[in-house]
Amino acid sequence: QVQLVESGGGLVQPGGSLRLSCAASGNFFSVMAMGWYRQAPGMQREQVARIDGFRSTNYADSVKGRFTISRDNANNTMYLQMNSLKPEDTAVYYCNTAPPTKPWGQGTQVTVSS
Repeated sequence: QVQLVESGGGLVQPGGSLRLSCAASGNFFSVMAMGWYRQAPGMQREQVARIDGFRSTNYADSVKGRFTISRDNANNTMYLQMNSLKPEDTAVYYCNTAPPTKPWGQGTQVTVSS
């Protein structure tokens, strides 16, 4: 059964950092491109970062230079290092394949506020 579990969110001041983790169960992780997505209140879910099987990465312009996506195929885990956080980064963050094909997890809340 496919399951995606996000963790690592929290409340952080502007300029701070967080590291999100995504634990994936199932046999798909190592062979598929994966992505981090976020959804702010009243907004559509958007992809913020993507990493393929060759560890080639892409980022949304809004996070480029501040966020870093990485993956550990041996442990079916993906990460999102978020630095220089801004209030506009506040959202629920999710992981999924890229494009998304699996059931969404519960996400992890990131709140950037002073």
